[in-house]
Amino acid sequence: MLLARNRRAYYDYEIIEKFIAGIVLKGYEVKALREKKANFDGSYITIRQTNVFVENLHIGAYSRQSQEIGEQDTRKPRKLLLNKREIQKLRKELEEKGKTAVPLALILKNNMVKLELAVVKGKKQFGKKQTEKERQMKKDMELEAKEFKRF
Repeated sequence: MLLARNRRAYYDYEIIEKFIAGIVLKGYEVKALREKKANFDGSYITIRQTNVFVENLHIGAYSRQSQEIGEQDTRKPRKLLLNKREIQKLRKELEEKGKTAVPLALILKNNMVKLELAVVKGKKQFGKKQTEKERQMKKDMELEAKEFKRF
């Protein structure tokens, strides 16, 4: 089940390789995610020694939460759970020039919250326009096919 998606990443970046990782969360954060209170603006993936973290991922407050949480707690670094081979592969990809890692989506799989992340390369302005043009053409073709089926 999809909890939240980083739609901006698909527009701004060319996706090279995807990974799915577990994410270490507290109970109230999971409940807030089920209420769709996540924001990916400015979030990115970092590797420190042998651990992978998602930085600047905003998870809002749970609606029925009794204790107050501060802004620094909503954007704190959260540890990702990957095995050694995946971490080494991710590190090798990120060492190449022009590549970075960004979170794509938060999903619920077997009652566990997972983070889908990707190694990406930034698009130029004309690449973004081309993506938008292709999306519009696909939408127009689907509309014409729908009208054609009606007759």
